[in-house]
Amino acid sequence: MAKDHHHVLTALDSAKTQWYHFTAIVIAGMGFFTDAYDLFCISLVTKLLGRIYYHELGDAKPGTLPPNVAAAVTGVAFCGTLAGQLFFGWLGDKMGRKKVYGMTLMTMVICSIASGLSFGSDRKAVMATICFFRFWLGFGIGGDYPLSATIMSEYANKKTRGAFIAAVFAMQGFGILAGGVFAIIVSAAYKAKYPAPSYEQNAFASTVPQADHVWRIIVMFGAVPALLTYYWRMKMPETARYTALVAHNAKKAAADMSKVLQVDLTAKEQQKDEEVEGSKKNKLFGLFSKEFLRRHGLHLLGTTSTWFLLDIAFYSQNLFQKDIFSAVGWIPPAKTMNAIEEVYKIAKAQTLIATFSTVPGYWCTVLLIDIIGRFAIQLMGFFFMTVFMFALAIPYNHWLHGNHIGFVIIYSLTFFFANFGPNATTFVVPAEIFPARLRSTCHGISAAAGKAGAIVGAFGFLYAAQSTDKTKTDKGYPPGIGVKNSLIMLGVVNFLGMLFTFLVPESKGRSLEEMSGENEEEGNVGDAKTAPV
Repeated sequence: MAKDHHHVLTALDSAKTQWYHFTAIVIAGMGFFTDAYDLFCISLVTKLLGRIYYHELGDAKPGTLPPNVAAAVTGVAFCGTLAGQLFFGWLGDKMGRKKVYGMTLMTMVICSIASGLSFGSDRKAVMATICFFRFWLGFGIGGDYPLSATIMSEYANKKTRGAFIAAVFAMQGFGILAGGVFAIIVSAAYKAKYPAPSYEQNAFASTVPQADHVWRIIVMFGAVPALLTYYWRMKMPETARYTALVAHNAKKAAADMSKVLQVDLTAKEQQKDEEVEGSKKNKLFGLFSKEFLRRHGLHLLGTTSTWFLLDIAFYSQNLFQKDIFSAVGWIPPAKTMNAIEEVYKIAKAQTLIATFSTVPGYWCTVLLIDIIGRFAIQLMGFFFMTVFMFALAIPYNHWLHGNHIGFVIIYSLTFFFANFGPNATTFVVPAEIFPARLRSTCHGISAAAGKAGAIVGAFGFLYAAQSTDKTKTDKGYPPGIGVKNSLIMLGVVNFLGMLFTFLVPESKGRSLEEMSGENEEEGNVGDAKTAPV
């Protein structure tokens, strides 16, 4: 049986890059396209939600979401994502990757649509609806992380595996870009159809009733790309590695892969030897065993800590980037614009950043990850993120006084090296270094640690980035430590990420079984063997 497994897996590792590999990238990647769109589109419309539902007559500034509501609206999807990563990661190892894959996508489709609807028209009902469905939207998104990464890693050959997994994740860049472009199109159309004065000219008329359609259309559009790929996702066969190593059916693994990949895969009818099987079961080790701790404990610490630290910086940047753009003059003061115009300006700024730094960074990783390796890219990314954060923070007052272009260039470079760096590699490596029986679970745990970091960034920096001057804070927020000190904190976080990178092993050019030690286990019945959680 071990020989059958070895034959199938060796054939997969040495298979030439084929059309189905690219099909799998698109099928898995469209989930991440939707993930990124859904998670980041909310930052485009939070200002609009404040104007529509929290405007107060006679106020000198447009309405804004109260701190607790803003934190809930922006952060609740991350809470759902964290829960989904843990649950679906575990379920993917228990039931198989394919069986669980469709559940996550349909959850995303249904909740994308539902989050743009409302149970009632008053602000409490609208915010409660958004938060409820965005939690479950996040739950579905969370499942896509471990499943997409694991499926792609188990389909790929060892020569180009890193590029394939990174390409799936790189679809996030297009999702962020699509969110900005679609918001520009919708807001431009509504701005032309329903012209309105600025807030300082006429506070009440600056927010036309039709503005309520804008945020709903932007939020609900996330269901479209996910729905388009549902059929193809359901047609994907179970991965050969799961079928062979976890379900112990090498013949079915060979048959499944022969349908989609042009490789010569044959396996003998599996023969069950009760004595051998019983011996193996007695030697299984699980996630919470000393054997797992000995073999993979430091690896799991490395993948969880680096992803946690990266996401503190990455998501806090994305979530308060509209405030940074306001500070440097890219987005005018809110009172000089009407509600829909503000959405347009915020979306335009996000689209520019995505076009010139986010998307190129992702695809640099795809091109180079199997050449220079995961470790080098991650270490380099954290290093430059640290340097550029301090370059923004220390002379912050210099950037504010007429040096806006320099600020935006350096800010874009931090995004470039996040994506040509740890934002991609923290996704790739956990799908490569753990045993097949625990691969989805461990990826889910690593990703959940990342989302815990995103929650810290999303909730914490809404408050931290507020001005130290009470008269200059957003309505309802207490004074914070200011953007400058927030950027210094993020620089320190990135430096810690660089240090924890040394716990993560290099997997370039090595088979999944070599990384996890499963080759040795298959060859020796007496050795300890991984087990489901």
